[in-house]
Amino acid sequence: MTSELEPVRPLSLEEIRAARARIAGTIQRTPLFRLDLGSAYPDIRLKLENLQPTNSYKVRGAANAVAMLSETDRRKGVWTISAGNAGQGVAYAARAAGVPCSVVVIETAPAAKIDRMKALGARLLPVPYEIAWKALDEHAYPGMEGTFIHPFDDHNFIAGHATMGLEILEDLPDTAVVIGAIGGGGLITGVGSAVKALAPGVSIWAAEPETAAPAALSFARGAPQVFPDWKASFVDGAGGHSVFPRMWERMRPVVQGSLVVSLEETRRAMRMMAEKARVVAEGAGALALAAALSGRAGRGPIVAIVSGGNVDLTTYCKLLEPTSVSA
Repeated sequence: MTSELEPVRPLSLEEIRAARARIAGTIQRTPLFRLDLGSAYPDIRLKLENLQPTNSYKVRGAANAVAMLSETDRRKGVWTISAGNAGQGVAYAARAAGVPCSVVVIETAPAAKIDRMKALGARLLPVPYEIAWKALDEHAYPGMEGTFIHPFDDHNFIAGHATMGLEILEDLPDTAVVIGAIGGGGLITGVGSAVKALAPGVSIWAAEPETAAPAALSFARGAPQVFPDWKASFVDGAGGHSVFPRMWERMRPVVQGSLVVSLEETRRAMRMMAEKARVVAEGAGALALAAALSGRAGRGPIVAIVSGGNVDLTTYCKLLEPTSVSA
């Protein structure tokens, strides 16, 4: 499969702007919210992608990828691989376009994400995380038919995410740093491509949990790495087993590095957003704020991308309790 893939190439501003026009009727232009924490903290703005129709940024890439399919490919239907947010995005965009959708879904995905995918009309095939990650690497899964939309290693998917970078600089021209969660790398590559094209001096950082931090290891060693001690946690929407070589090629020119945060720092960031901004963020959606609060990204202005808010409410309430939760 890999030999048939389109070669990796940089995103152009022309492609990003075209994607913005293409998806304007499907996605929301989300706001920047200033998190006023006082002078002891960095100047932080939250990019509220949890307010998208599927409560995750993934709908940006999905809407662009589905819109660019040929009529022949649409008739075949589409499928993707997901822990929940990409599956919702593709299912949402596919339903709007009248295209059948199937999702190879990680079997430990939260019930809230599984229920939403079903409600959007997707056919689900649950598999273990390791099997899903292997299928992502191979761009294939036995028995799946139709056009595969990769949830991160897809040029058009990444171009959709890049539209967020245009909005960030329009709303905060003096942005110094942008931080976004990383799982496969599509979010931070897309946003970084747009921001760097318009404001090369802005630093772009990924953020990942201590339990799954292959990007930080890859930047430290200068090559894509497998994370040796991967563990599942409540941060189910970010933190992969490894950095794929194709994604390393995409992200390295536009991403400064990856900031690793603890599960406790992530949980505290979720609680802070709930208390200070009345924002519901899932674990992955809180990684960027946790990284910003660590002080390692400077004083700002920092844009922390709240990548999603798809979390089971029972789990969410437990995570917000004063005692720490590690899994």
